Amino acid sequence: MRKLFFAALTYTVLGLLAGIYYRELTKAYDFTGDTQLSTLHTHLLALGMLAFLIVLALEKVFTLSASRWFRYFFWFYNAGLLITVALMTVHGTLTVVGSTSGAAIAGIAGLGHIVITVGIAFLFACLYARLRHAGSDTGAKKN
Repeated sequence: MRKLFFAALTYTVLGLLAGIYYRELTKAYDFTGDTQLSTLHTHLLALGMLAFLIVLALEKVFTLSASRWFRYFFWFYNAGLLITVALMTVHGTLTVVGSTSGAAIAGIAGLGHIVITVGIAFLFACLYARLRHAGSDTGAKKN
């Protein structure tokens, strides 16, 4: 549970720093257009902090970490989210400073989204395994 708490805390700090970075960079360059930096703050807080707080609550109720899928969820999800937000930061920064980003940045960001999706699939596998386990503990019938 400590690992989940510290993941949520880390994404909280990163999300707040992303908001400061967006505000200060756009102010320094007198930038008023659209940039991916404007959504970086929200991505980190929602997909990072809130997601891990929800998983922390699920861990308390279902002991998700007892599933063999849990560590796969944790590492795939984190890796995918970090890849995604890193490339959002690069792309958004390039936009603000007046440079263009190539197709490679979009492609790698897409890979980050795919890795997040794999992590979510592992989370559902983990949750399903623990729900089945919980059902067998109470003597309930399995479907």
